[in-house]
Amino acid sequence: MAKRTILTRQATGSVLTVSCVQMHWGKDIEESVAKTLDYIARAKAERADVVLFPETSITGYDFPYVIGVDPREVRQALRTIARRAAECGVYAIVGSLQKRSGRDGYINLAHVINPEGKVFYEFAKVHMAGADERRYCRPGNKIALFEIKGCLCTLAICRDGRHPELYRIPAMAGAKVFFHPSCSSESIEGVSWKRLSGRAQQPIGPTTHIYHCVANTVGQSRDALHTSSGTSFIKDPTGLSLAEAGFYQEEMITARLNLDKATARYARASMDHPRMLRRFWKDAIAAAIKHAGDPVR
Repeated sequence: MAKRTILTRQATGSVLTVSCVQMHWGKDIEESVAKTLDYIARAKAERADVVLFPETSITGYDFPYVIGVDPREVRQALRTIARRAAECGVYAIVGSLQKRSGRDGYINLAHVINPEGKVFYEFAKVHMAGADERRYCRPGNKIALFEIKGCLCTLAICRDGRHPELYRIPAMAGAKVFFHPSCSSESIEGVSWKRLSGRAQQPIGPTTHIYHCVANTVGQSRDALHTSSGTSFIKDPTGLSLAEAGFYQEEMITARLNLDKATARYARASMDHPRMLRRFWKDAIAAAIKHAGDPVR
C-alpha cells in the first residue's frame, strides 16, 4: 500500500455525514457479511458519506470461532463488502482478525474502503485487551491518519481509546474526526461496571475538541460467559451526543458533522505549554505523519 500525503490545508464550511453500526460480535461470518451489506445500503439511504462498523465486524471477536475460519473466506468477504461500498458510493470502515505475510499471530485490523471499492487504508490495533486477544494477536505499530472527502481523520480500535496519544497526536496534526470501532465485551459484571462508570469509551472531545464516532457491539458470546456494552455514539467536539444507540439491540445511528467546529483547540494548546514538551510534540507529530501510510503486514 503506497504512502499517502497528509493534508495541511482543509476546506472550510464542509459537512461529513457519518453512520455508526452496532452489531452482534458472536455471529458466523456469513451472517455478519449479509448484515454489513444491508447496513451499507441503509447508510446510502441516509445519505451518509461514511459508515463505521464495530471492531472485527467481519469475523467477529469470538476467538474459538475465528481461529477456525478459513483466511480465504475472510479475504473474499472483504472483497464482497468493498463491491457493495462501490455500488452505494460510500466509504466503509470494517474490521477483521487476520494473519498476514506468514508471520505468527493474528492482527486486529480496520479496513477503510473508498467509494470506488478499494481498501485504501488499514490500521492494526496497538493495545491488546482480553486474554484471548493477548494470546493470539500481535500489536500494530503506527498511528492512523487518512483522508475522507478532504477531511483528515484518525482511527483507533477499542482498548486503544484508553491511550490518548493515539488520538491527541492526530488531532495536533489536523485530524477532525476520530473513528473508534469497538467490541467492548466482558463478563456481565464487567459490562455493568463499564456502564456505571460512564461507558467503555470515554468521549474524547473534552480533551481534544474533535468529533468522536464509536461503533460498538452487542450480544453474548457462544459460551454465554461474555456480553457487550452497546451504547455506540457520535459525539460533538464538546463531548455532547449527536446520536446514541441502546444497550442491547443491533441498529444504525447517523449524524452530520460540521467540520469547522472540530478545532482541536485543547490538543493544540498542549503543543505550546509546558514549553519543555514542545520539542516532544513536534517530533511525535512528525513521526506519526511519516509512518501513517506504512503498510500493515
